[in-house]
Amino acid sequence: MNRRTLLKQSASLAVGAFVLPRFSIGQPGPDKLNTAVIGIGHMGKEAVSHSSRENLVALCDVDWRAGNSEDWKRTPTPIQIARGHPDARRFSDFREMFDTMADKIDAVCIATPDHVHFAAAMAAMERGKHVFVQKPLAHNIWQLRTLQKAMHKYGVQTNMGNQGHTFEGMRLIVEWVRAGILGEVEEVHCWTDRPTLPWFVKPTAIPAPASPVPEGLDWDLWQGPVAVREYSPEYLPIRWRGWWDYGVGSLGDIGCHCLDAPFWALELGMPSAVDVELREPANDDYTVFSAHVIYHFPARGNKPAVKLHWYEGQARPPKPKGMTKLPSNGMYMVGSEETLFAAGMRPQSPTLLPRQNMSKYK
Repeated sequence: MNRRTLLKQSASLAVGAFVLPRFSIGQPGPDKLNTAVIGIGHMGKEAVSHSSRENLVALCDVDWRAGNSEDWKRTPTPIQIARGHPDARRFSDFREMFDTMADKIDAVCIATPDHVHFAAAMAAMERGKHVFVQKPLAHNIWQLRTLQKAMHKYGVQTNMGNQGHTFEGMRLIVEWVRAGILGEVEEVHCWTDRPTLPWFVKPTAIPAPASPVPEGLDWDLWQGPVAVREYSPEYLPIRWRGWWDYGVGSLGDIGCHCLDAPFWALELGMPSAVDVELREPANDDYTVFSAHVIYHFPARGNKPAVKLHWYEGQARPPKPKGMTKLPSNGMYMVGSEETLFAAGMRPQSPTLLPRQNMSKYK
């Protein structure tokens, strides 16, 4: 089996990896893709690692400073990452990158903060480039639907960074639910401990105190398509997730992991109503630190209506029968026959509760 045949057969399974071969859909192409990465710090360093298995030709980031802050001590800075790939051209503006190298790029990996995902992905797809976009895919529902339309219009391969979708635990949950082991499922509970440090730091003031823009950071480009505000170290490199202009809070950060299994296994579709319970007033600037969201899904064919509960921060679900302590992140489905539980953000080791019930299905 040659490389082209192997990739053609495996492309549909490559959710967690950056494998988007143009020849996987039957078109002739080189042995390696020409890849580019937009946003190479933090999660972007993984994108660079995957992309460099192909022919990495361009790196784009707005933050080329030395990186002496506490936040940058946890991970290599963009400039440190770029030094490991001297043959890749460096850019600060992805529009300039595309204008300069559009004919030299096959696929693009996007790992910027959430508020830039849509603009970067559209710019790539309009030029016929395949895209991998880190989760969450975009910043609002309109952007999500527009990206979906663009995928069909431009005929490109697309992928989102929801690696847990390929885990064996995820497949087992789907198999168990659809085999009827749980019976009728009408209640689901998913939760996360976020917002937590270091990504979420409750602001002491809104707007955040302004500071001089550090040398090497293009603050205007970092803000991208959102309203202009003064620079503050409270926003970057990693604290932007809780600010509504830039991130989508804990639900956008972790929801794609915890909610994936029930959405897939139960084929939930769109909710008919959503209720939100907060322990503190909501605001237009920063996420709250405790929320309980209830999604009401209508019946689907012979499947009953489902009430799905999402908890974040200090809010927690009731403990399922037989469990004395909940993990910091997790999910359980309550069926008429069995209760299915999975610890963690991604379902790696699902089980029935109580666990001894597993013996009935060996």
